[in-house]
Amino acid sequence: MIPFSILDLSPIAEGSDAATSFHRSLDLAQHGERWGYQRFWLAEHHGMPGIASAATAVLIGHVAAGTERIRVGAGGIMLPNHSPLVIAEQFGTLEALFPGRIDLGLGRAPGSDHVTARALRRNLASDADEFPQDVVELMDYFAGSTRGPVRAVPGEGLDVPLWILGSSLFGAQLAAQLGLPYAFASHFAPQMMMQAIELYRANFRPSAKLARPYVMLGFNVFAADSDAEAQLLATSMQQAFVNLRSGRPGRLKPPKAGYYESLDLPERMMLDSVLSCSAIGSPASVKEQLQAFIARTRPDELMITSQIFDHAARLRSYEITAELQRAG
Repeated sequence: MIPFSILDLSPIAEGSDAATSFHRSLDLAQHGERWGYQRFWLAEHHGMPGIASAATAVLIGHVAAGTERIRVGAGGIMLPNHSPLVIAEQFGTLEALFPGRIDLGLGRAPGSDHVTARALRRNLASDADEFPQDVVELMDYFAGSTRGPVRAVPGEGLDVPLWILGSSLFGAQLAAQLGLPYAFASHFAPQMMMQAIELYRANFRPSAKLARPYVMLGFNVFAADSDAEAQLLATSMQQAFVNLRSGRPGRLKPPKAGYYESLDLPERMMLDSVLSCSAIGSPASVKEQLQAFIARTRPDELMITSQIFDHAARLRSYEITAELQRAG
């Protein structure tokens, strides 16, 4: 079977705090390394009560320092929030500290609401439409290309793999043009997934970094020893999406029996849409759903995310998934 990796938002569970989330993220990465996962990525979000990974580069350093082999990176850095030079320096520092283990995924969404995004921007003229130019500028800093007196130290001359992240056709087209690997956010925005994959593969231009297209897809897994237990565990994520779409984001809530059935039709339809790229159930059920998804989309890699309230249950979900991957 194709490689599996881990996407972590360092979730803050109800009744817990960010410090506990950071400890659990490192614990998950250490287990993931032993179970054979290829990468451990953290995502940049801001102003979200239930997500602790805002200072993404700092948290990547924490996880990389506590692991030995697994690649650690950003899935992703929301580049419109930052100067490309600052990101080159941050990830150049990480690559210097942990050589050969750092990935840098780049997105053009703010990773927050508009008010928070405005507070984050390096200046009032910062524009997500400049994302392609910012990506090229960042690539130039790593390559050591001439930009007058401006240099990224550390960063210059270091091989930090760049990925383009996306949930629309824009990122697919950019990744294809630049010859970079492409990661699609199908774990929460699957609507344009098949179109984006087709566009990327059809228009890919080989580069010095990548000879052929490479597609990673986000995929939710809620695995447990029984279908019923897995369905219950998934209700924490369901609550998080309903609350977010209702303008009430909060900490990750404990599972709630009968939650999905208690929702009205529009809420159920929303969840069915945003979480359509998911496997929920016992090992046998998850295996069947994983195989069907892989057969339909033909990804080169899956980025598994498992937003589960109880840490032990979350570890068990990832363990089951790793066992299925190894078994093929």
